Amino acid sequence: MASGGEGTGVTGGEDDGPGRADLSFPDFVARQQQALLRLAFLLAGDRGHAEDLVQTALMKTYRHWDRIVRRGEPSAYVRRALVTTHTSWRRRAWHREQPTGRLPDTPAAEPADRLDAGEELRRALLDLPPRMRATLVLRYHEDLSELQTAQLMGCSESTVNTQAARGLARLRSVLNGAADSPGRSR
Repeated sequence: MASGGEGTGVTGGEDDGPGRADLSFPDFVARQQQALLRLAFLLAGDRGHAEDLVQTALMKTYRHWDRIVRRGEPSAYVRRALVTTHTSWRRRAWHREQPTGRLPDTPAAEPADRLDAGEELRRALLDLPPRMRATLVLRYHEDLSELQTAQLMGCSESTVNTQAARGLARLRSVLNGAADSPGRSR
């Protein structure tokens, strides 16, 4: 997991911090695009959806860029737009799903011994509910505090704490189960 710092978009350096009314939108995008894509990928679990998510969040923030920069911390504002957009897409997609009479053909799962730890973790994250996954990604990948995560998600710190504890417990259970399965060597 990344700790805050250069390139993660977590600790917005002097280039995108408060008081930088001259920070242009293209400069911000050039500096933060990769960090935003990583965050979106961990939330969405798919590169195509992650790119769409980043593009939509940037489009939403572009309209109000001057006001966002005057308030300071444009990275935090854009991350929040990304998280709320992801949540809204998940809600909408849930209502659009239609059951079918037949299941589509699905590819065979890769044998567990061929998966690396990062892929196992990514798959386990995708099995978590969206808000729990967002909590874990923001807290431990983006290295945000409980307060910062709560502000981005629009909930209380205790909700973040609870979601993180439950999410970590689920991940441990899933990942330990994968490690204990027959034919699995670590």
